[in-house]
Amino acid sequence: MKSEDVRQKSHLQFITHYTERYTYLDSARIALEGGCRWIQLRMKEAPLQEIEDIATKVKKMCRAYDATFIIDDHVELAKRIGADGVHLGQKDMPVDKARRILGNGFIIGGTANTSEQIALLAQAGADYIGCGPYRYTSTKKNLSPILGLNGYRKIVEAMQKGMIRLPIVAIGGITKEDIPSLMQTGLTGIALSGSILRAENPIEEMKIIINQINRYGKTDHCGTRI
Repeated sequence: MKSEDVRQKSHLQFITHYTERYTYLDSARIALEGGCRWIQLRMKEAPLQEIEDIATKVKKMCRAYDATFIIDDHVELAKRIGADGVHLGQKDMPVDKARRILGNGFIIGGTANTSEQIALLAQAGADYIGCGPYRYTSTKKNLSPILGLNGYRKIVEAMQKGMIRLPIVAIGGITKEDIPSLMQTGLTGIALSGSILRAENPIEEMKIIINQINRYGKTDHCGTRI
C-alpha cells in the first residue's frame, strides 16, 4: 500500500489512548466498531514487551475489520509482528533509515509542523504526513507551534507549489465541530484520539465523525476525492 492507496484509507486515523475508562485495546476496539479503518498504536512511555503484547492483539482486531494497523515509533517491532507500517515523530528514527529496514512493502508516516519539514519527509520517502497540532492537546507532550486553519492553508498551498502529492492528515485537539472547516483547507483527512474517548458514547461519536468527513470531504490538495 503506497501513497495513493494510503490516501483512500487515511481520511480518518485513530490514535490509541489510555484513560481511566479505557485501555489501549478498548480504544482500538471502539474506533473499529465505530467504523474507523486506520489505527495507530501509540504507547510512548510503555515497556517494549507491553507494547508488543498489545500490538499483537490490536493487529488481530485490525485484520478482522480489514483496517490498516500502524505502530508509533517502533520500526523493528512493526517489521517483526507484521504491522502495516510505522509512524515516526521528529525525534524518532529518520524516515530514510526506517525505509532501509522495512523496505517498500510497509507504510511509513512522518510528523511535521512546517512545509519545510514536509518537503524533507517527502524527499526521505514518507508515504503520508501527520501535520499538527491544530490546537492544544493534552494527549501529547512537547507540542510544536499551533497551526490553526490558516497554518494548514499555507502548508497545503506550499505543497501544491512544490508538487508534493503526499496525503496530509491534521492532528491535535480536533473535534467534530472542526471537521467542516478543516476539510475545506485541502487536507486529506484528520487524526483523532481524546475527543472520541471523552464522548458519552464513543462508538456513536466515531460514526458521526465519519459521516461528517464523508459529507464535507470534497477533494484534497492533490484533487483526489476523499
